[in-house]
Amino acid sequence: MKEFKSKNEWALILGGSSGLGLATAKKLAKHGLNICIVHRNSRMQEDDILKEFMAIKKEGVQFISFNTDAFKAEKREKVIIELKALFQTKQKIRILVHSVAKGNLKPMVSDERQELKQDDFLLTINAMGISLYDWTKALFEANLFAEDSRIISFTSEGNTKAWKNYAAVSAAKVTLEAITRNIALEFAPFGIKANCIQAGVTDTASLRMIPGSETIIEHSLKRNPNKRLTLPEDVANAVYLLSKDEAAWITGAIIPVDGGEHLS
Repeated sequence: MKEFKSKNEWALILGGSSGLGLATAKKLAKHGLNICIVHRNSRMQEDDILKEFMAIKKEGVQFISFNTDAFKAEKREKVIIELKALFQTKQKIRILVHSVAKGNLKPMVSDERQELKQDDFLLTINAMGISLYDWTKALFEANLFAEDSRIISFTSEGNTKAWKNYAAVSAAKVTLEAITRNIALEFAPFGIKANCIQAGVTDTASLRMIPGSETIIEHSLKRNPNKRLTLPEDVANAVYLLSKDEAAWITGAIIPVDGGEHLS
């Protein structure tokens, strides 16, 4: 059933060409939301990504994508100008999904690998944390949000637990959560709700980049009550639920979507 029957509502997904972002795009399109994806991929990946985008278009929704750097202000402004031209005055963004990953996975102390520096923290926190505010503020000032809109970002259990090589990303996730809470507070008068999904360990390209990811997967399978990893589709289902009218009173929350993995 397509709950979002209005042809004037969009989902803007930052980092929507793979993993959680792509699964979310497919889920929301299936239920009738128009989809805009901002992603950054090489030409070698283009054919596979276009196949995924074609699957979204087959849902009968409007679709647009931008292969650009979501972290650069001038690129963000160009996307917004094009969206304003496309939307005119009738179409609006119902949900902004922040699913971008860019950062440094380095140890603090090492004789073998390059060690974590201040610049690594700054790059990672800006990309995976502060960029949520940058996009929210820019879209708000461009008057592109719907009267009842949702902002969803993705965090991980690394927000409270120390994992080797994960310090910069962990700091970014904590920043992301703090910004989400304040968006929920300060943008509430404008109909904007903001929540953060704490996804369980999910076998994505981003996870595989973490040194020792095999150990993380093995440990997660043992402690998860359901004895499996979280799937991108599990997270996409939660985003969909939070985008519905009935979820309008949920805001400022950090919501585990992990099959109970966080319980032990």
